[in-house]
Amino acid sequence: MKHYITYIFLLVTALLTSQNADRKFISVNEISNGLEVHVNDGVYTIQMYTPEIAETSFLPIGETAMAASHAVVLEPNAINVQVTERAEDILLKTNGLYITITKSPFQISYYYKDKHVISEKAGYAKNDSLETIQFEISKDEVLYGGGARALGMNRRGHRLQLYNRAHYGYETHSELMNFTLPIVMSSNQYMVHFDNAPIGFLDLDSKGDNTLAYETISGRKTYQVIVGESWYDIVDNYTDLTGKQPMLPRWTLGNFSSRFGYHSQKEVLETIDAFRAEEIPVDAIILDLYWFGKDIKGTMGNLAFDRDSFPNPQQMVKDLKSKNVETILITEPFMLTTSKRWDEAVEKDILAKDTIGNPATYDFYFGNTGIIDIYSNTGKQWFKTIYKDLVQLGVNGFWGDLGEPEVLPSWVKFEAGTADEVHNIYGHDWAKLVYESSLEVSPDKRPFILMRAGYSGSQRYGMVPWSGDVNRTWGGLQSQPEIALQMGLQGLAYMHSDLGGFAGANLDDELYVRWLQYGVFQPIYRPHAQEDVASEPVFRSEKAKELAKQAIELRYALLPYNYNLMFQNSQTGTPLMRPLFFEEPNNPDLYAYSDAYLWGKDILVAPILKAGQKEQTIYFPKHSAWFDFDTAEVFEGGQTKTISTKEQSIPTFIRAGAFIPMLRPQQSTKLVENKTLYLSYGHHNSVTQSRREFYNDDGKTVAAYENGNYQILNFEANYKGRNLQFDFEAETGKMFTAKSRSIDFTIHNISKRPKYVKIDEKKVEFFYSEALKNLIVTFPWHTSEAKTIKLKLKN
Repeated sequence: MKHYITYIFLLVTALLTSQNADRKFISVNEISNGLEVHVNDGVYTIQMYTPEIAETSFLPIGETAMAASHAVVLEPNAINVQVTERAEDILLKTNGLYITITKSPFQISYYYKDKHVISEKAGYAKNDSLETIQFEISKDEVLYGGGARALGMNRRGHRLQLYNRAHYGYETHSELMNFTLPIVMSSNQYMVHFDNAPIGFLDLDSKGDNTLAYETISGRKTYQVIVGESWYDIVDNYTDLTGKQPMLPRWTLGNFSSRFGYHSQKEVLETIDAFRAEEIPVDAIILDLYWFGKDIKGTMGNLAFDRDSFPNPQQMVKDLKSKNVETILITEPFMLTTSKRWDEAVEKDILAKDTIGNPATYDFYFGNTGIIDIYSNTGKQWFKTIYKDLVQLGVNGFWGDLGEPEVLPSWVKFEAGTADEVHNIYGHDWAKLVYESSLEVSPDKRPFILMRAGYSGSQRYGMVPWSGDVNRTWGGLQSQPEIALQMGLQGLAYMHSDLGGFAGANLDDELYVRWLQYGVFQPIYRPHAQEDVASEPVFRSEKAKELAKQAIELRYALLPYNYNLMFQNSQTGTPLMRPLFFEEPNNPDLYAYSDAYLWGKDILVAPILKAGQKEQTIYFPKHSAWFDFDTAEVFEGGQTKTISTKEQSIPTFIRAGAFIPMLRPQQSTKLVENKTLYLSYGHHNSVTQSRREFYNDDGKTVAAYENGNYQILNFEANYKGRNLQFDFEAETGKMFTAKSRSIDFTIHNISKRPKYVKIDEKKVEFFYSEALKNLIVTFPWHTSEAKTIKLKLKN
């Protein structure tokens, strides 16, 4: 009876939101993992990838099925799919999603475990200029997605153009930026991915009539509906569909020296020497366009070191490596007609074409240009050779700039299609080219690829996106948490900003420091700026330099925690930065909230985003208590509190029951192996059991985990009565050598000095602070053996 009532409810719901009245059902055929539904104007193909991922495609009469997806890499799994045809409808059911196709009026609706997800409204339709797919949504849904924008967390009410385009000097509002994605996520916990590359629009109920619509100039009429038990599951499922981000080299979690730009080999080396002299950690330096030319304009496309300014680049790269610093070079896909390689580009036929088959040329800021056709075999192989030669020189990372592409007239032709058809995937496919080039030269070394434009699934090429040329103002800073949180939801977990801001000659030290303090808890730590502003802390005022140094040292201290976030992302797609609604998915007050966020599971961060801010109001997620990172003061969850701010840090809190591993800061991430591990635990009476895992490997090898070259440290706490016990174990891969570590273990919130502390049943000495209410015990741990620490607490 219960299932019958549910069925009637679903049928009524479908009828209330019926699809295109002119579309008539004809017949249905079962196929592997799905259905073919024939209607009067075409064929719908519905296929299940998993019980939580369904794909629907429409092929109009007279059209040929399009080429394979640019985004999807998952193959449909063999799952149990039950199909039932009734007089009124067809039901396709799995143990997760199920789909009803109502015959008349024709209607496709999606459900997840008896809960309505979404229904097609007008479904597929074509007008004079655009093809559309239209859905009915509920009146109270908050909508996310569309890529990188500055619109507020709730993007409902906007019609978003899908056309990657730079927005120079944006601040708190930007409708169109470098990284647009055909993705919608809902506060009702589902995602719709429109699997089509050409340009178009994503209409998130701009007319206020509860309509979600995808609009495009051409291409595939395909979308996937993705669901899950939690937000974590949804992101995991989406990144299964489009590809997981491979682990980056560990040095990418360190500090980058970056500016626009370093003019000479001498300046590069002197800058790194300044970092070392000031004992400010740094792991990489990025060379902007001056590495291949003395001028901003006229030299793009040279793609070789200017030997006047960089007389011995091989020695420079070697000298930097001796200082534990990696070299990253900017590259662009544009080939100016004034560049040294223009004649070579024409002769070797590597450029996109105009309407009559000649190399396409047009003007933009940097000069008269062509663009490399990475879709032709000649263009792809030529460009690959450039990257391979640089990798062999010792360059360990590449910055792909202007890859929207920044200027690309619609009349330009590529081997894969028109400019408008490839515009949004150019950066995506360029990243793939760089990724493959790096691995072809160094198959075991993890690539680093910094790009400001891409497409759905770009994460699988190791892409690290950034938020473009943000203004160097408080307004510019204010939009950054939202952009990073949104992109993490959409699979690109390494979205970050030019720390300190890029555009403008603003030397505001307070802004600079607050931005760098926020950067401690964003995926990539990379201060950057226009040439007339120093982005590196070593060239700022003494006060700014000291405060920036403290922030950078904290970033390095958190390396074991942060590296584990990288591993989690590679396995599950989980963002490093997470909205608080991940914690409370049924709390509408958090659906549009970005004032604070989670860095990983256990660190709550509330960045300072306004000048002279003396107080910060913070919501503490329920189901946990939270410890102030600096003072260990305890805040109960489920409340909003106003706290005083501090000059030397931004408000940061640790979840009760969390283990936080840290290191003493080093000048490079390459100097961290086998150092003392400073482990802290926040004890709270509400936490009776807690467990955390922390991953480690050599920090550089491709597929280290899959090949058994890793170790996972397991820490568990159990609290009962007056007994507090900790168990340490390690899972060691077959290719990893277990080693001894010195552990400096701090336990917070111990109200009285314990009667004793035992390690492996032997009483040991410990330090207890009555003022701080913490306990510290230091001991060696060879990770091949388990270790148990017991405390007998006093009432």
